[in-house]
Amino acid sequence: MPQIEYRNIIKDYENDRILDDVSFKIDKGEFVFLIGPSGAGKSTLIKLLIRDELPTAGQIFFDSGVNTQQTKAETTSLVEEVSSIANISDIPHQMLPDLRRKIGVVFQDFKVLKSKNVFENVAIALEVADRSLSEIRKIVPNVLGLVGLSNKMDRFPKQLSGGELQRLSIARALAHEPDVLVADEPTGMIDPNSTIEVLNVLEKVNSLGTTVLMATHDYNIVNRLKKRVIRIENGKLISDKKEGTYDE
Repeated sequence: MPQIEYRNIIKDYENDRILDDVSFKIDKGEFVFLIGPSGAGKSTLIKLLIRDELPTAGQIFFDSGVNTQQTKAETTSLVEEVSSIANISDIPHQMLPDLRRKIGVVFQDFKVLKSKNVFENVAIALEVADRSLSEIRKIVPNVLGLVGLSNKMDRFPKQLSGGELQRLSIARALAHEPDVLVADEPTGMIDPNSTIEVLNVLEKVNSLGTTVLMATHDYNIVNRLKKRVIRIENGKLISDKKEGTYDE
């Protein structure tokens, strides 16, 4: 059973077709590169997965355990029925936070809070989910250690390098122990040395069992790691290869 399945996805913006009948599956624990030129539809596929947007047609299934069906009991309360396979389009709006805690997202432009230090940037992701102070004090050092920022907990974003900012972004995405980590051009604003550090973190996260889906147009990264490569061009799936390279 795949963990993620895009099934015949079409996405239109006004009169412009961004995705045209795209289908593929990702198994739990895979590391997958989503490649293609700018405007190919890579970021749109990610937005659809986290329900930032809905497809024009087609379905996206996620083996999540998110409660997606609700039926009325004899009383006025609602009884939630757990569905192990969620059609993302059918998840009720009020349950989207559950989905997004299971799919951590890392963006190109970091999206850290400049007014908070490293520890607080990760902690706030847990605070909004009503995690206890004792849990926060345990989880935050663990994820910061995973990304190599244990010695920077009291630093503020302006005191960090681009690579450190991206690793902080990864730490925040990992705070809820997601099943899937999605990275949208995570190395686009950092130097080559920092890129290697970020890739090492992503490989470590993947080795611990988290599925990684990374959108990129950096051929050096793809060729270096030789993971599964899904190519999107002009909204269509062009190729899907195990241990692929950018030019295959």
